[in-house]
Amino acid sequence: MTKLSVNINKIATLRNARGGYTPSVLQAAKDIENFGAEGITVHPRPDERHITRADAYGLKDVVTTEYNIEGNPTDDFIQMVLEIKPTQVTLVPDGPDAITSNAGWDCINQKDYLSPIISQFKNAGIRVSVFLDPVVEQVDAALACGTDRIELYTEAYASEYAHNREDAIAPYKATAKRAIDLGLSVNAGHDLSLENLSYFVSEIPEILEVSIGHALISDALYYGLNNVIGMYKSKLRIEG
Repeated sequence: MTKLSVNINKIATLRNARGGYTPSVLQAAKDIENFGAEGITVHPRPDERHITRADAYGLKDVVTTEYNIEGNPTDDFIQMVLEIKPTQVTLVPDGPDAITSNAGWDCINQKDYLSPIISQFKNAGIRVSVFLDPVVEQVDAALACGTDRIELYTEAYASEYAHNREDAIAPYKATAKRAIDLGLSVNAGHDLSLENLSYFVSEIPEILEVSIGHALISDALYYGLNNVIGMYKSKLRIEG
């Protein structure tokens, strides 16, 4: 079954809105794991508007499942990840002013930039995933960069799902198939929700991990965090 990694950025956003330590990011991570999630994801940004560097370091001693740190590989980010040594680092090409991630890497034209960074992380024993648009040609380039996995950027799928889910999923199926044929593992994330998650993983059952934050934390306001983890995990079960 596809693993659920919960992005806890929005919990940090709520804490930072008031200051202090409530809600506790570290306690939330512990609880989310206890409720059944198989991973914790954070995406610290330079302005620390949600997850802070202190959070990222503190979670190192808290997370007992898989710890995934996402971000743009600036010098500061690289140093932090190498010191923390999470299970996985997911490289995302977002600028410092980005509200949220909005594009995948152009691995074809950025190979010379990405390859040594990926090598540095892998030499430290950290699994590497690169954020990728559903473009088949980019998969071959990602492999050439040395990555272990790709993470499919699913915003386009989520936007088109209600209009024509077959058309929405088609480029993702083709991209995932190419990755698997080349020996790359596949993750997915961004705007996946209770509405669109089940169809996505049923059409691409090889997805190893989905990273979900905004929708899941929003749903938790109504259903409670414990219940919501179970609801999302039920969407990841493929019967038969």
